[in-house]
Amino acid sequence: MNTIFIVLPILTLLMFDLGLVLKPEDFRLIVSRPKPVLVGLFGQIVLLPLIAWGVICLVNALGGQLSVISLSPLFVIGIMLVACSPGGSSSNVFSMLAKGDVALSVTLTAFSSLITLLTLPLIMAWVTGSVGEAVDIHLPVGKLLVQNIVLMVVPISIGFVVNLFHSQAAEKIHNVLKRIAMPALVLLVTIFFIQHRTTIAAEFASLGLTMTALILASTGCGALLSWLLRLTQKERRTLVIEIGMQNAAQAITIACSPLIFNNEVIAIPAIIYALMMNLILLAYVGITKLQKS
Repeated sequence: MNTIFIVLPILTLLMFDLGLVLKPEDFRLIVSRPKPVLVGLFGQIVLLPLIAWGVICLVNALGGQLSVISLSPLFVIGIMLVACSPGGSSSNVFSMLAKGDVALSVTLTAFSSLITLLTLPLIMAWVTGSVGEAVDIHLPVGKLLVQNIVLMVVPISIGFVVNLFHSQAAEKIHNVLKRIAMPALVLLVTIFFIQHRTTIAAEFASLGLTMTALILASTGCGALLSWLLRLTQKERRTLVIEIGMQNAAQAITIACSPLIFNNEVIAIPAIIYALMMNLILLAYVGITKLQKS
């Protein structure tokens, strides 16, 4: 089974659902409270790809010295693809569970989804130019831009319009979709694990270590930035989650798309990332429950 036929509707529904909860005041948040929004976007758009590249270089350097683990060019492309993706819509749920700033979470997810339309092709063009030649992987930037507009901007816009003019209907649809999204993602991960179980088992040590290091480093930087800039506790919790939780579904879609990479091996880091990300952030939510709000 080609996973692209599963991940395409999942990503479209997730983006449509994001649009359903968007309100005009979410976009005005960057004017009324610019500091947390700009810090969050800096963490997601600039800092996270830099951290990912640093982790890749460190893992490969240590692997070369110890002769134990190393990352192939396909996995390097997959890891950077995750790091360049926008915030995941599930981050809004995690922010709510952690008693964070849900409005800030929605704003960051929406803005990052739009900004990465430009930043993702630019960064990934450099990445594939650096490591893709060895495995004959090239990035069709134009097709990537068109695909992202169709699969992200269009469903977000439709959801936003529905919420703008039919808010009660939007709320009802959102309540249904939020119950479907997680089981659908679990189904996708399960099918992918079954199809690629041999490769995943063989590479889990290196990829599991790399993706865990990436998540811990990014969430740690989110916490440090929030503390240095004296953001509120709710804002800090949200930035930890937002900078640590990227849209794995989008990364899988780009990796598997016949128009872009058409290579499911590139999607394996995103699958492992989704698993480790949810485990780590669930633990973080548990820690926040033990703290005073």
